[in-house]
Amino acid sequence: MSARRLTTTIALLTTIAGMSIGMPAALAQNARNENAAAGRETAAAEAKRDVLPIREITLYRSGVASFQRRGLVTDDSRVRLRFNVDQINDVLKSMVVLDLAGGRVDAVSYGSKDPLSRRLSSFAVDVSDQPSLDVLLSRLRGTRIAVDTADGKVTGVILGVESRQKAAGDTVITVPVVQLSTGTSIRTIDLSTANDIEILDERVKAELTRALEALAEHRADREKDVELMLEGDGQREIVVAYVQESPVWKTSYRLVLPDEAKDDTILQGWAIVENTTDEDWTDVRLSLVSGRPVSFTMDLYEPLYMKRPEVAVPTIAGVTPRLYQWAADEGGGAGQSPFAENERAEAKSRGRSPGRPAAPAAAPAESLMFDRRAAEADASVALGAALQMAQAAAATGVDVGEVFQYRLDHPVTVERQRSAMIPIISSGVEAKRVSIYTASEGQEHPMRGVRLTNSQSLQLMPGPIAVFDGDSYAGDAQIAHMSAGETRLLAYSVDLDVEHRQEGGQTQTVQKVRIVDGMVEMRLQRENRIKHTFNNKDKSRGRTIIVEQPRLGGWDLVEPAKPLEVNDQLYRFEVEVASGKENAVEILQRVTDFSRVGVLDMNIDTLLAYARQGKASDAVVEAVRKAAGMQQTVRDIEREIQRLESERSEISRDQDRIRQNMQTIDRNSDLYRRYMTKLTEQETRVEQIATSIKQKQEELNEARRKLSEYIAGLKVE
Repeated sequence: MSARRLTTTIALLTTIAGMSIGMPAALAQNARNENAAAGRETAAAEAKRDVLPIREITLYRSGVASFQRRGLVTDDSRVRLRFNVDQINDVLKSMVVLDLAGGRVDAVSYGSKDPLSRRLSSFAVDVSDQPSLDVLLSRLRGTRIAVDTADGKVTGVILGVESRQKAAGDTVITVPVVQLSTGTSIRTIDLSTANDIEILDERVKAELTRALEALAEHRADREKDVELMLEGDGQREIVVAYVQESPVWKTSYRLVLPDEAKDDTILQGWAIVENTTDEDWTDVRLSLVSGRPVSFTMDLYEPLYMKRPEVAVPTIAGVTPRLYQWAADEGGGAGQSPFAENERAEAKSRGRSPGRPAAPAAAPAESLMFDRRAAEADASVALGAALQMAQAAAATGVDVGEVFQYRLDHPVTVERQRSAMIPIISSGVEAKRVSIYTASEGQEHPMRGVRLTNSQSLQLMPGPIAVFDGDSYAGDAQIAHMSAGETRLLAYSVDLDVEHRQEGGQTQTVQKVRIVDGMVEMRLQRENRIKHTFNNKDKSRGRTIIVEQPRLGGWDLVEPAKPLEVNDQLYRFEVEVASGKENAVEILQRVTDFSRVGVLDMNIDTLLAYARQGKASDAVVEAVRKAAGMQQTVRDIEREIQRLESERSEISRDQDRIRQNMQTIDRNSDLYRRYMTKLTEQETRVEQIATSIKQKQEELNEARRKLSEYIAGLKVE
């Protein structure tokens, strides 16, 4: 802890406790002097910061903001800017510094941030991994400590820490114990019974204190200074621009519908911005951009350390005794060094072959030089557009590439850690009162709404719209992005004065039947006819109702001939319903489709019905009948073959029975001779069946061939 911090802490504790500690006069005077110097340093830093106030801010909907500072400096100067630690990476990634009067930007310096784990591991007591007490004491081996136990205080040097089993009632638990060398004996102390442990080595105690202070500093260090070092003569204008994280700016609107006697509908738009920084935005030129530029974070602030390979120190092997033999061994030569095996083992442990050099260390990164002219050229493009201002009621809309930008005509002021609503639109727009019915939702009542046309040059960003009907609040709506000239429907309440009922559905009819490539093709016409009827019970005001009907993919709209609007998902139709009256709209969508079935799968009765309706020709009916007759011939032959196969199987089973019986009777008996006669007759019949099956199989193949050829080439209208 520095002397300044120590004296300041002592003075603070003295004030809080309300009592005198007896600080020496010289030390007290030093504390007062250092506190005054710190105050002057802070004031100077704030004064330097005020040299470059924020002049322009551009907020993006991607969660970032571009800040531009401008100011005057004289001769060689140092300008200090202060940022939160979590903003440093964005600043290092995006900062542009320009001296507009020929001066030179020497450098941009900032306090480095060493990784906390590296700082903690650099102390004599390593606490970077949050060690437990037994692990911490094991790292303090050789340190003199005093342990307060139930038997008194024990002082000694730590020899080691180990775990032991200990009975605790009916169970056995593991407890850590520390072994201390007291000079006359070695004491083993159960750490679970220790009341207090004191480190007696002042050097180790100081190292542990410093490590804990580093932890506290890391938690408390939330801001960092970035210092601009500028060289030049005389007074010059300096521009600093950078990008940092910022809340997404939002929009909200107010739509005021006119009374019957008025024509203009008023749209008022507000931008909601948040100043989450620790600095006031005073008289700042503010721009709001609808685009979402690619933005990411990268840790440029924390130093990175490369892991370098360990290379053994070059040494020359000493001369070792050699054992000369009469002849060389089969596995190696005489005179081999007894250290060769050790060398191979060491090389293997380092991941390389013996005799192969280790990989060279990574080359240092090339230093980055600040090119003022290149940075100035880039900034002229990024910052030039932000300097152009136009005039309008609240903001001017500008198309910049693929994005749209609002430029506020007057500077704004937003205090630190506060938000603001800023008017950006206030003008008349084209709007028509409508009721909106969406058929896919199936509601009983349509929605009250507005058909809004963006008749101004400004684009409208997505956001909520509070709708006022004259002097009364009517409801809320939500708007998507609207370019100039686009039209949107907004719904803000349920129109309870209008009731809806729906009739109709889908039908399907066969238009024509023909045969193509052996398939019966039926041309089908499907129709989706829906009738929407609206009953307006409002006796004082008529309704313009917009009906949203789902658009069936591939279907044609037949009625009404022309919709009000159409997109990929739906049609919109407009229906006028007078006060106290009823009106309807009938929507017909139609599609022609085709269905195919095999000629042999076509039901002849159904086909005859189509023929009577004039949808199938006599030729089609005759072709199907002929194919059915040929199919019947095939089936007759298949049944005959099946009958013959069944007869042959029955004979085979009977022959097995006869042969089994013949084994038990006398060969000279009449029964035996009768069995022999029957077997002979059956064998003759089996041969006849086999011949018949072969013949029928040939007939079946021929019938199938003829049927297949007939169907394959069949084409009848």
